[in-house]
Amino acid sequence: MKILFLDQSGKPGGAELCLIDIAKSYGKNAFVGLFADGDFRKLLEKNQIPVEVLATQVINVRKQSSLLQALGGLGQLAPLIYKVVQRAREYDLIYANTQKALVVGAIASFFARRPLVYHLHDILSTEHFSKTNLRIAVTLVNRFCSLVIANSEASKTAFLEAGGQPNLIEVVYNGFELNNYQTCEADIQNLRHELGLKDKFIVGHFSRLSPWKGQHILINALVKCPQNVIAVLVGDALFGEQDYVQDLHQKVAALGLENRVKFLGFRSDIPQLMAMCDVVAHTSIAPEPFGRVIVEGMLCGKPVIAAKAGGAMELVKEGINGFLVTPGEALELAQVINTCVQEPERTANIANHARITASECFDVNMINQQIQKLLQSLF
Repeated sequence: MKILFLDQSGKPGGAELCLIDIAKSYGKNAFVGLFADGDFRKLLEKNQIPVEVLATQVINVRKQSSLLQALGGLGQLAPLIYKVVQRAREYDLIYANTQKALVVGAIASFFARRPLVYHLHDILSTEHFSKTNLRIAVTLVNRFCSLVIANSEASKTAFLEAGGQPNLIEVVYNGFELNNYQTCEADIQNLRHELGLKDKFIVGHFSRLSPWKGQHILINALVKCPQNVIAVLVGDALFGEQDYVQDLHQKVAALGLENRVKFLGFRSDIPQLMAMCDVVAHTSIAPEPFGRVIVEGMLCGKPVIAAKAGGAMELVKEGINGFLVTPGEALELAQVINTCVQEPERTANIANHARITASECFDVNMINQQIQKLLQSLF
């Protein structure tokens, strides 16, 4: 089976990392068409996945765009759609990995006469999308898609509530390469020494710096934790959210936490950094479609504290393989962090159970088999 994957991003986010794991299993029978250049292209090349940047200009349509803005973006898409149509005729199906990819892929699938698969990595609700973009997405899916793969039951439910056809959608969780989360104790100790955190209790936060990802919640919680509790923020701003980064730095200064919050920016050594932490915190204030960082924390054998909404509720069972807290509640988050500090043996048992169950449920080989079976059913 030859697959043309489409993705709008030049930067590697959760959806893009998921695409790498899927495309890699098809070798030279996979081709990834990107709508922007950047580190994601380099990652694809590093994994020996054929890739090309197909767009010649930035597509200025965002999740919250109005109808007028969406229509204005259509003119930009014409050359891109033409390229995708030509490419698609060499492949058996088109696999749209993002919403802009869905728009282009839907039109291209019509002209190239190839089945369209949409991998839904978003919760289709007005918390994340404008009403216009929601309507466009659902209409295109219902009209052109042969299959929708949702990354959680939460994503599937939102799709159905937005008007998506139930016969199109199947749930397949994200897969993870388990060997990537085997870390060396020496590397962990070296990282602690390098960052000056040798004797600290480290709470790690791993995601892009964005208001809805809730880094400010963790900073507020830190005030209610002992002095040796340190927050490490891994990730950087995307999509023009630099103002939020400035706000975070100002908040840290105003609360006198300059020595207790470290901004590490974008890093490629995520498993090692997670293994260095005592706790991994997930603080999204809007429902998360899946929660990739939650599973990664589990695979690293770390206790995970997750916001109780969306896909996180499918991954975390309170007190069994992690902890759940009310989204946006800094005091509640602080209380759970303090529990982890005070009850290390119980916390370690929870983290160990999480590592075992995550290894059993999210092995990328098993997940890829599920996806392959669904794709083959289209033929």
